[in-house]
Amino acid sequence: MKPTQARRWVVVFAIALAMICYTDRVIIAQAETNIRKELTLTQIQWTWVLTIFSLAYTFFEIPGGWMGDKWGAKRMLIRVTVLWSVFTAATGAVWNFASLMTCRLLFGIGEAGCFPNLTKTFTAWLPQDERVRAQGLMWMAARWGGAVTPFLVAWMLGFIPWRVVFVLFGLLGIIWAFFFVRWYRDDPHSHPAVNEAELALLPNIRDHVSHGEGVPWGEILSRRSIWLLWLQYFLLSVPWWFYIQRLPTYLKEVRGFTLEKNTLEGAALAGLPLFLGGIGCWAGGHFAPWLAARVGGTRTARRLVGIFGLLAAGGLIFLSIHLENPYLAMVAMGFAGLANDLTIAGSWASCMDIGGRFAGSVSGGMNMGGAGGGAVAALLVGYILHWSGNNWNIALYSFVGIYLVAAFCWLGIDPVTPIDGSRSGARGQPSPAR
Repeated sequence: MKPTQARRWVVVFAIALAMICYTDRVIIAQAETNIRKELTLTQIQWTWVLTIFSLAYTFFEIPGGWMGDKWGAKRMLIRVTVLWSVFTAATGAVWNFASLMTCRLLFGIGEAGCFPNLTKTFTAWLPQDERVRAQGLMWMAARWGGAVTPFLVAWMLGFIPWRVVFVLFGLLGIIWAFFFVRWYRDDPHSHPAVNEAELALLPNIRDHVSHGEGVPWGEILSRRSIWLLWLQYFLLSVPWWFYIQRLPTYLKEVRGFTLEKNTLEGAALAGLPLFLGGIGCWAGGHFAPWLAARVGGTRTARRLVGIFGLLAAGGLIFLSIHLENPYLAMVAMGFAGLANDLTIAGSWASCMDIGGRFAGSVSGGMNMGGAGGGAVAALLVGYILHWSGNNWNIALYSFVGIYLVAAFCWLGIDPVTPIDGSRSGARGQPSPAR
């Protein structure tokens, strides 16, 4: 019997949602000038508009992943997608600082749990050797969604109000949820499109489906590798969130690109770190098996990629500060995004390997760190600019140091040994050969 290919649709759904998720995040950075002018917001108020999203996203990440482990990824993905889409659209109806803060708070709560639960769908639906490539493709799509958004928003703002832009983008998630709820099943064994031959490609798949048991938090929180994995993701997310939150403003104030005079150039440069970061995500996932076969296994390969990618990202940020030509400076910053994102697929694949059927909780903890990096980035950059009289270089130098610390975290990470509670066999059995 020829295997069906239903599992490919899980990857397609994940790619589509990842693009929608990042598209909805990036709109606000491109529309900052319009929103601040109409609502008369100060620099510090805008800093808190960015921060409140990241704080909400941070504190609801672990609950979102835990609820996916307990009740299933399908239920959680539908809920979070509809919630964040509604409040993306509702952003177009805000009238003052308080209403904007409320929408951003609820938007952040909505997006929390998205990627941990998409990771859980991969754990349940994909063979182990396909998961890291799927993560690479999903994160490439997320980055490219963010990279394309500045073009779309800049173009749309040329003929429709910024309020309508938010409403239109909010509709995308509702459309996705309509199709996903009709097609997806948490357990591939119950899906009518999956035959026995395809199920044979998914060994021990039932061990990755929630049985309603409690998450072994004691074991998760006692594992040094998990804490270091979460820490490096938090650290790399601080400079990365700069691209989402502040890059259009940096291009305007430091490099001289404005929406009015340099629409296409400014949008292209604002999207460059995300576009090249998408290539980094794909490369980090696609070449992972090839590298592992040549350096002695997955454990060594992921450590090497983590250390190299993060050190290279810091070096390229340092280079961009000292390049006077704005185009060359942004190319260097773009390749910093690529180097940063070489580590992404391996980080999320490590959550799947370590967490097993509790991958939602482990990846929720890691993505909580990533969201916390967004909150720190908003506050760090905002207050540095406030106290230094808009000296952007101080913020960029801080990113260089942060990348250095993140790289050293990988020296202590074991990214492949599962927690005992996630093992399918007897307690103490070795992890799969690497």
